[in-house]
Amino acid sequence: MDRNKLLQDTRGYRCGRCRQRLVPTTTNLEDIQCPACERVASSSLGGTNERSCNNKTDGRFSSTVSHVAEKFRNTFLGRHHRQDSDTEKPKSLNCNPSPLESSSTSLSDQRPRKRALLIGVTYKTWKHKLKGTVNDVKNMRSFLIENLKFPPQNILVLTEDETEPDLIPTKKNIEISLKWLVQDCLAGDSLVFYYSGHGLRQPDFNLDERDGFDETICPVDFLKEGMILDNYINSTIVQPLPQGVILHAIVDACHSGTILDLVHVYNREKEWEDNSPPNGTRKHTNGGLAISICACEDNQMAADTTAFTEKGMNGALTYILIETVKKYPGPTYGDLLDLIHETIDAVNNSGCHFSRFIRSVFHNKILQTPQLSASKPFDVKKTHFIL
Repeated sequence: MDRNKLLQDTRGYRCGRCRQRLVPTTTNLEDIQCPACERVASSSLGGTNERSCNNKTDGRFSSTVSHVAEKFRNTFLGRHHRQDSDTEKPKSLNCNPSPLESSSTSLSDQRPRKRALLIGVTYKTWKHKLKGTVNDVKNMRSFLIENLKFPPQNILVLTEDETEPDLIPTKKNIEISLKWLVQDCLAGDSLVFYYSGHGLRQPDFNLDERDGFDETICPVDFLKEGMILDNYINSTIVQPLPQGVILHAIVDACHSGTILDLVHVYNREKEWEDNSPPNGTRKHTNGGLAISICACEDNQMAADTTAFTEKGMNGALTYILIETVKKYPGPTYGDLLDLIHETIDAVNNSGCHFSRFIRSVFHNKILQTPQLSASKPFDVKKTHFIL
């Protein structure tokens, strides 16, 4: 059977268990597997509705959007051979000694200092494991070192591929690492917190959330030790920030929009909106600036995909952000946010069979909206994204 004809004919099939739309990458129907619940396809035919094209891409950035979208299409259609990253022998992404061990002797660090904490959780022993988080961390680390000149010895990485016990992303280790990130920071320092993993939300019992829910990140041992709440993250890495220090958080997880509990949220139509706690709880910095770019709003799911590269899964936000800044260095925050949105639109408007780019699809509507928030408002059209 002609491969293109097969892809076209099976567009309307959905998984019989979870109703996820199936997007085949093989001509053997018996090998089609649901990307959400991993069930071998036993699907029923559902209706198909073509998305209308609503491409708002600014001409200034059309080449950037096209570059990322074309990379997606090329790989999805099999123009690149994809290798199985699971067969590669894991190598430590930390220097030896690790930044945690050397922090006590790092008083001679050149100032202003760049420091980053990168966390990727795969949940290897859990049925809801993730396959792209380590790739995300590797890509972010390379991006920080090669493009943004972060010293490798100042980048702390927590993944389950690390062999040292204190570098595994347990709840205890993540809490220690968050404190390490802001330790002894001074004016001029640039800090980065990156997380790729599961994100959840739970009812807010402190009455400090406008939507009634606390957002959380999930350590590898969260089923036993519990999740890390946005309240804790805010008190640990946001509130201590002194004047002149800038913290950027990039969080590629579900329900992550206000994971730092920053008091201002950017709306692309209305600009900055108030997100301060209704009960008056203090969530501000100590004079510094915290900026967060997250994969989606608090009530949304985030996406990962195998379609970007030939080496396995990647988080959609992580991949697009890195590729965009590489292609168009130093964009304003407004331009960066527009480029991320427009790249997602460009890919999904290319045809329904690309819809596995986003797992959170309901009746062909993309539910993932990247979110910008900050500890204080700034002009997103004039301020540049510089780490």
